[in-house]
Amino acid sequence: MSIPFNRPYLVGRELDNIAQAHTNGQLSGDGVFTRHCHTWLEQRIGTRKALLTHSCTAALEMAAILLDLQPGDEVIMPSFTFVSTANAFVLRGAVPVFVDIRPDTLNIDETLIESAITAHTRAICVVHYAGVACEMDTIMAIAARHGLKVVEDAAQAIFSSYKGRALGSIGDLAALSFHETKNVIAGEGGALLVNDPAMTERAEVIREKGTNRSKFFRGHVDKYTWVDIGSSYLPSELIAAFLAAQLEDADTITARRLAIWDHYHAWAAPLEARGLLRRPIIPPDCRHNAHMYHLLLNDLSTRTRFIESMKAEGIGVVFHYIPLHSSPAGRRYARTHGALQHTDAVSDRLVRLPMWVGLEPHQDHVMRIASDFLSGL
Repeated sequence: MSIPFNRPYLVGRELDNIAQAHTNGQLSGDGVFTRHCHTWLEQRIGTRKALLTHSCTAALEMAAILLDLQPGDEVIMPSFTFVSTANAFVLRGAVPVFVDIRPDTLNIDETLIESAITAHTRAICVVHYAGVACEMDTIMAIAARHGLKVVEDAAQAIFSSYKGRALGSIGDLAALSFHETKNVIAGEGGALLVNDPAMTERAEVIREKGTNRSKFFRGHVDKYTWVDIGSSYLPSELIAAFLAAQLEDADTITARRLAIWDHYHAWAAPLEARGLLRRPIIPPDCRHNAHMYHLLLNDLSTRTRFIESMKAEGIGVVFHYIPLHSSPAGRRYARTHGALQHTDAVSDRLVRLPMWVGLEPHQDHVMRIASDFLSGL
């Protein structure tokens, strides 16, 4: 039996929507389905402005432009994240400043942020790892004291919340991902969420190649022209049509993923009690979205053997990030603040189990094979 790490889930209306987009006569961006997705996200998340992009990376790049970053400016962030989190700011000439993560949530350690602030700091970029919220009240208070902007990398965090507030609605800007490995998908795709009203108009301009085309289509100007820097960050209407179907079934998708997550969590409890692993930790103020289920094994050797054992049985399990501070580009373009001991330790020990809607009939087999290996340690 082969059980992949991820399998894209279809709700059933995606291809009908794509056909409808063709019937509508528009396959390029910002058609009926794109506008539908914008409205859906704005209402569901509570953001002032949602703008679909062709990737979460594109949304982060737009955020970096909106922050008016200049060469030498600094952005504080975790090293335990995907390369796009840092790359978006490096492309503007800014310097990522890496601080360590918390050992419980694996999110940026909010107690280390303030000491990393310098005269060059312009923003804090948080990453809600595994859809579990960072400690946003503390982080927003730090930003307010020092006049900094906050960007939420919420690539993994759609439909998660912090103290009842949807992730992506708290910082000045946020980025979502609809990559095929995420909870709701469009193959590729993302969204920029704009919560600072002073940035909404410019966000539209940047997304439309630096033109005021959006104003033109709303009838606010009689012609559009080049007014700012920007690029082509729009996804095609085909992507939006696919995504629209997924969003309509978002609650069902989330509920099924949470059931899979809960089943894993109950299974892993006795193994954790025996000291064989550590389960994910969800703080009381956080409601997560079951984006992933990960285990922290005791050391790198154990994790390596676990992955090999599972793959020998046809089960796709993977480790996650190589810390950015240890990468060649990280050493070249960024700097660290303090020791990143938890980042390094987690990178060596973390393993992700299969997580996708449709896994349910196979999940007990995954857990049985994993138990066989772990019980033999």
